[in-house]
Amino acid sequence: MNKGEGETSYAKNSQLQRKIISAGTSMMEAAILNILLEVQPRSMGVADLGCSSGPNSLTAVSQMIHTVVTASQKIVLPIPELRMSLNDLPGKDFNEVFKSLPELYKNVKKDYGFESCYISGLPRSFYGNLFPANSLHFVHSSSSLHWLSQVPFGLEPRVGTHLNKEKVYISKSSSKSVVKAYQHQFHEDFSLFLRSRAKEVVGKGRMVLSFMGRRCPNPCADEACYQWELLALALMSLALDGLVEKEKIDSFNAPYYAPSAEEVKREAESDGSFVVDGVEAFEIEWDDGYSTDDFKLSSGNRVAKTIRAVVEPMFESHFHLGADMMDELFRRYAKIIDDCFSKTKFKYINIVISFVRKD
Repeated sequence: MNKGEGETSYAKNSQLQRKIISAGTSMMEAAILNILLEVQPRSMGVADLGCSSGPNSLTAVSQMIHTVVTASQKIVLPIPELRMSLNDLPGKDFNEVFKSLPELYKNVKKDYGFESCYISGLPRSFYGNLFPANSLHFVHSSSSLHWLSQVPFGLEPRVGTHLNKEKVYISKSSSKSVVKAYQHQFHEDFSLFLRSRAKEVVGKGRMVLSFMGRRCPNPCADEACYQWELLALALMSLALDGLVEKEKIDSFNAPYYAPSAEEVKREAESDGSFVVDGVEAFEIEWDDGYSTDDFKLSSGNRVAKTIRAVVEPMFESHFHLGADMMDELFRRYAKIIDDCFSKTKFKYINIVISFVRKD
């Protein structure tokens, strides 16, 4: 993600992700209430995996603290001390998050008279073990698990052997081998995620995971990949004008996968450590979640800003585009989206799934 506070930063362009966090609040509250009732921990281990950066970093944490305190008071149980861990990749600027913690602690004390909250950062991939055995009661993750640990095996950049030419992700024209490569990588990653969390989460502990997905069984459906399809068109328009090497486009594949709820359930059943306790899928328009000021921009520009804030670092390292050329790429992307929006409004599918750890 783009760091800092600039106009193309994730901090300034993550309103959509913030809305997605809010959409999963009811399932998160239900999970925490059940932990308090069934486990009644004196010290509660909580993890926010893929906590991101900018204003969203402490959004979920604040909601979890509020829920634990108010739910404990409602069911007349002692409020457990909270051991809360913020996890993301090592490239994340945790210092910016830590600077916000004193204000969070101050507000928690002011609003709830509660001080037994200890927040730490853990820079490491969540595809693997992160915490001591049986140390977590609740795991939360939003807008993170659709990112794979790597480009699917077999699709790595190799000159002259590209299987997904002129595309950057799965599309309707992708071969079966490309689709299978993405499905296999998701299987490998999510099964590892579940095995890792199974060691760390106590019996009757819970997870609420939210990610971009799809409702239909076909991974090539528009609801799962059309934003990438249009981004590939913008890149190809640069290649046709001689501004980007086509070889660079042919060799790029996004480490991303939008699973269906059924795929996630199958992985959970195969692992056997967690039971799926609830599933919700909701639509969110591509240009949703923006402030009034942002509506001075076209829908295409709002979408392009959101996507750019997330993918630009990947594009910089692969395509070696300068700032001016990156501006031109996303200007073209915005225009393509505006042209499409003149005919129909596209929507993401976000899936929220609640899991319970078996005893």
